[in-house]
Amino acid sequence: MSLVEVLQSKNYHLIDVREPMELEMDGHIEEAQNIPLGELEVRKQEILNLSGTKIFFCRSGNRSGKAVDYFKSEGMTDVYNGGGYNDMKATLESL
Repeated sequence: MSLVEVLQSKNYHLIDVREPMELEMDGHIEEAQNIPLGELEVRKQEILNLSGTKIFFCRSGNRSGKAVDYFKSEGMTDVYNGGGYNDMKATLESL
């Protein structure tokens, strides 16, 4: 399934792995939950409890890629790298 297909399914959670300061400076996506990359391990259960596909994004796609790699190494398959904030925002607006 492509990222667009996941978004169209409406069965997903957006997780912004940027730091709170970045959200204040660059903006945020209203429906996204902010869980900074450094907190993923301690908040793992919170993320596992979310239903649907988890779509991670950050400023450029690098940290969200690390988040996806981490959760895949933990056995999760319903995770996607949404890339950078601007790309994620543009994709959502195009739907």
